[in-house]
Amino acid sequence: MTEKKDSLLAKLDEIEGRFREIEEQIANPDIARDSAKLIALSKEQGKLKTIVSKYRDYKKTLADVEGAKHILATETDDELKQLADEELIQLEEKKQNQLDEIVNGFVMADDERVGSVIMEIRAGTGGEEAALFARDLYNMYTRYAEGRKWKVEGLSFSPTEMGGFREVILSIKGDAVWSELGYEGGGHRVQRVPETESQGRLHTSAATVAVLPEPEELDIEINENDVVEHVSRASGPGGQNVNKVSSAIKLEHTPTGITVSMQDEQSQHKNRAKAWRVLKSRIYELYQNKERAKRDTQRKTMIGSGDRSQKIRTYNYPQNRVTDHRIGLSLYSLDRIMAGDMSELTAALKEYDREQRLKNL
Repeated sequence: MTEKKDSLLAKLDEIEGRFREIEEQIANPDIARDSAKLIALSKEQGKLKTIVSKYRDYKKTLADVEGAKHILATETDDELKQLADEELIQLEEKKQNQLDEIVNGFVMADDERVGSVIMEIRAGTGGEEAALFARDLYNMYTRYAEGRKWKVEGLSFSPTEMGGFREVILSIKGDAVWSELGYEGGGHRVQRVPETESQGRLHTSAATVAVLPEPEELDIEINENDVVEHVSRASGPGGQNVNKVSSAIKLEHTPTGITVSMQDEQSQHKNRAKAWRVLKSRIYELYQNKERAKRDTQRKTMIGSGDRSQKIRTYNYPQNRVTDHRIGLSLYSLDRIMAGDMSELTAALKEYDREQRLKNL
């Protein structure tokens, strides 16, 4: 534990040094005239400010602890020694609380700063029942978001005749939204008697969920020459033309092969704007995953690592049970969870992830 603490403090010293460098650079008149560089530095400074401030408070407490110990070691007045002893007890507790807060912020802060995500839910194996399950997952997430006072915006819907979704894409914005929903990426399996089943037999169906952090403009730059745009008429069920105007947009990013199609809006302009948002999120996530792997192949974190082929959770309706296979947790409150009360599940995932990150520091 001492080694981990020393390693963490060394890293914090490094971060504080970088913070001082940024302060000096921002004060440099040449940099002040370069708006792009100034914005990038200010943004980096903003990201580091909270943890540097907490670290400086912690170092002040360390100095106060040493001061109290010095009084105890050198003072002859019993009353002053008693006061110093009482103060030392309080300072030691304060020091530990501050360190715990720094550690938690250090391992989770980047995730908590992301305030916007793109969520994609797709029906998997199971036909119409899988599409109905995708709809139920959509309802679960939107209810959870409403309870958190997050803003939900539907970007694309592909409904089925029975009211399910072949695919739904939405944007969710709000405080710490990525740190709460980033664990949802992967394969979700449901076991229940489907609405489409007349014999009352139990079926297993699946849906996949992808959660992508929605980057700010400064976080990602895409060369527009790398993106090929296809424009066509939007079509409805059975190939029926929804409108006479060419409003459907398909974007293809040639370096990565990532494509996005959008036709929900009758306005070509609105479809294009939505498609670009989804495209940027998918490209950003692809590059972020590569950077994570490059940085440290040993550092495994659950958030944002949801491979769609990986089965992460089972929803068993007959037993009213939800099982998250990554952490071996079963909760017998499926009805509440599907109604949007995901707090207990999310808290358990966050705590497990935090512990794993601390181990990997």
